[in-house]
Amino acid sequence: MPSTFSGKNALIADDDESIVWVLNELLTGKGFEVTKTPDGAAACELIKSNIFTIALLDINMPGKDGLDILKEAGKAGCGAAVIIMTAESTLQNAIEAIKLGAFDYVTKPFDLTEIEVCVDRAVENARLRAQVTELSGRIKEKLKEESVFIGKSKAVQTVFRTIGKVAERDVEVLILGESGTGKEVLAKTIHANSLRSKGPFVAVNSAAVPRELMESELFGFERGAFTGATEGKPGKFELADGGTLFLDEVGDMTTELQSKLLRVIQEREFYRLGGKNRIKVDVRIISATNQDIDRLVADQRFREDLLYRLNGITVTLPPLRDRKGDIPLLTDYLLYKFQIELGGERRKLSNKALEAMEHYRWPGNVRELENCLRRAILLSPGIVLTTEDLNLPANKNKTESIEEVISARLTPFIEKTGVKGKQELYDLIIPFMERPLIRLVLEKTRGNQVQAADALGINRNTLRKKIKKLKIKIGEIKG
Repeated sequence: MPSTFSGKNALIADDDESIVWVLNELLTGKGFEVTKTPDGAAACELIKSNIFTIALLDINMPGKDGLDILKEAGKAGCGAAVIIMTAESTLQNAIEAIKLGAFDYVTKPFDLTEIEVCVDRAVENARLRAQVTELSGRIKEKLKEESVFIGKSKAVQTVFRTIGKVAERDVEVLILGESGTGKEVLAKTIHANSLRSKGPFVAVNSAAVPRELMESELFGFERGAFTGATEGKPGKFELADGGTLFLDEVGDMTTELQSKLLRVIQEREFYRLGGKNRIKVDVRIISATNQDIDRLVADQRFREDLLYRLNGITVTLPPLRDRKGDIPLLTDYLLYKFQIELGGERRKLSNKALEAMEHYRWPGNVRELENCLRRAILLSPGIVLTTEDLNLPANKNKTESIEEVISARLTPFIEKTGVKGKQELYDLIIPFMERPLIRLVLEKTRGNQVQAADALGINRNTLRKKIKKLKIKIGEIKG
């Protein structure tokens, strides 16, 4: 069926001229454009090659009978509502017609009112099916365009609370997080819940645009500004006027471009490349990076004053490995999304598959999870997805325990030193394990020895002795 319903095309296939005349009068009176044929083979080609709203087929015709036509029409994906007509009132014919997808089945001689009611029902059914097709298309497109930031873990709920407080306030937001954690999805969520939601959301990835083109990408250019500039083009700032500009991977910007960006943020105006007219804009900037922005500032690769402008509010997204309790929720949403997007039955995960997903570290975060499920659905014929369908890297689908990490570090040392003779390995190795443990706990407690002793499960005097023995300098502990 076409997505836009017209309801004006009908096919009549019957070798009885009087029946064809009566049906033609009925349908043309209802505004249909009618195609007629007495031959079954011709009817079969017509119904396969044309778009009809309804088709009235006699079950017995020369060339090909109505049931065979119905069968081939189904294979060809014909969307017509087929009404089968026959003088043979047998239960078997009726059952076979309905099984093959007929909309209805009428026997000759029939009452004209009966046919009219049947036609009206078929037209209404076709109209509703067209609406469903159109709405399904809209939902599919919307799901392609939009993603949902979901989760119930403590870390994600903290993000939600922060966003809830600042979404409607026109402040700049800096989103920090690893690749694939959903920084752009969160930026879209902020925009959708802001006072600028009716305005445009424009995204630009600083890492994806060549550095020499980034200035023209942001600020646009005039005709003749450079070789090949045959006509002017607005930049992302102009396109985002009245809405939100999302600067992804802002840490990849050159220091020169950072200076220009700072000036635009301060003055809310700029010039196109090669332009003479000052352009004023009203945009909210949401930026994001997967880099250590403080380290970039310390290394003088990112302007500190620009950072102050961008991080009115800073939101840090947790990696998926730190919110594994959200994996069942995420997979449930993604499986629903892919059912709409790809069609077919809704898939499920086996218990072992879900367990494997919860043990995998997901270095690519939610993006990797999404790609993993999409690939499994496309390649697996089964309704239930197994661990084999997920095809997770064998060396990464297990979280190492502390004991395994320590063992992996100690193994090469033990192999090198050997175990023959008196070497006092215990006294040699234990301090190297105690020192980082005590330092990390002291850092977490901001140097508070009472709290650190409680966390370690030892008394304060024991802790003080170990601090002295292990030569841990309290003054160097990061508070």
